[in-house]
Amino acid sequence: MPNDLAVETTPIPGLLVVHLPVHEDARGWFKENWQREKMVALGLPDFDPVQNNVSFNARRGATRGIHTEPWDKFVSVTNGRAFAAWVDMRDGDSYGTTFTIELDPGTAVFVPRGVGNSYQTLEDGVAYAYLVNEHWRPGLTYPALDLADPTVAIDWPIPLDEAEISDKDRANPQLADAVRMRARTPLVIGCHGQLGRALMAAFPDAVGVDLDDLDVTDPAAVAAWPWHEHSVILNAAAYTAVDQAETPEGRVAAWAANAAAPATLATVADAHRLTLVHVSTEYVFDGTREVHDETEPVSPLGVYAQSKAAGDLAAGTAKRHYVVRTSWLIGEGHNFVRTMARLAGDGVRPSVVDDQVGRLTFTTELVRAIRHLLDVGADYGIYHVSNGGEAMSWADVAAEVYALSGRDAADVGRVTTEEYFAGKALAPRPLHSTFDLTKLAATGFESEPAMRALRRYLSA
Repeated sequence: MPNDLAVETTPIPGLLVVHLPVHEDARGWFKENWQREKMVALGLPDFDPVQNNVSFNARRGATRGIHTEPWDKFVSVTNGRAFAAWVDMRDGDSYGTTFTIELDPGTAVFVPRGVGNSYQTLEDGVAYAYLVNEHWRPGLTYPALDLADPTVAIDWPIPLDEAEISDKDRANPQLADAVRMRARTPLVIGCHGQLGRALMAAFPDAVGVDLDDLDVTDPAAVAAWPWHEHSVILNAAAYTAVDQAETPEGRVAAWAANAAAPATLATVADAHRLTLVHVSTEYVFDGTREVHDETEPVSPLGVYAQSKAAGDLAAGTAKRHYVVRTSWLIGEGHNFVRTMARLAGDGVRPSVVDDQVGRLTFTTELVRAIRHLLDVGADYGIYHVSNGGEAMSWADVAAEVYALSGRDAADVGRVTTEEYFAGKALAPRPLHSTFDLTKLAATGFESEPAMRALRRYLSA
């Protein structure tokens, strides 16, 4: 028996062998069969088990599987020995890969979703235990595989014609005819907005929904959605009519979409072990600081800003969350850059505010950052994302657009926010919107300069 806890990889991606210290004396032995803190530190996924099952096998040669339930397992024996075999049933390059090992009280195995699980007892009276991270539900179907499939060629210690096998397991299909387990897919909420469209392009296997498909403010709709089919929630939905949010109707709509919906999604994410990516805004700050980092307390000004700040706090309650704040978003469709380019083409000489300062964020950059955080497994929490380079005012950006459009940059007039707002019923805006990108950079992400991205955007 090993004296140290250890985790080893196998040829099947994600299938991990865990060597458990077993402490013996004259009375018998003791082991920590599941120890979350120690095992996660050694590389085991933090898979949140919800059910512990034990299968007692009275006779040597009892053979079960190969079953591919749609959840993760942590398998072991509490006494005796068993030969265990796994076959990767996930759609992909590793489909059909096998791994076998002998289980005793000092050996356990973490089995990821989509890997077929089976075993054969080598002694009488073997108790086989397994933790799972989803509750069994009636009517569930899942892929299975013939124990005798010559393609995977499992070398069973006890010949299968001498083993005790259920009729159901004898009737399972061979690998060529078996159903492949499809991976869980990302879910993009707000898929028709400029950010949602960019997310759908970057996550081609994602399922995209809008409020007509899934109203996350409706408890019944949320309860009915098949969340177990998804791996991550990408929430790009928001009420963004900043000025309309100041009206009685707008206030209700803003709080429903920007605060209540993220709270619901955080609850869903925890219930189904999903990662929640929630997109937020620099409006959660009042703009008195010239540069905003992730440690700055929120200080929203208007109703839209207040609802978004509440949404940040709600999304942050999810165990696995990324609250991604962005500023001055530019993508496909109507936006400031497109408006300035159109005005330049029409010969207009606009007046643009010169005392609101920040950086543009192109949807391609924001999506690239979100993808990066997920791919590298960055620490959960808040991240500020924008394009890089020098901070600029809206007037500076407009002047650059005019120059790139073949117009004189001096054709852009400059006014203060106070002058621009005079006589207009507009919500307050933060004057300083520049993000500190240090935390994002520490994950290995290099932000593209905004003006380089602007030139490419206008030339497309």
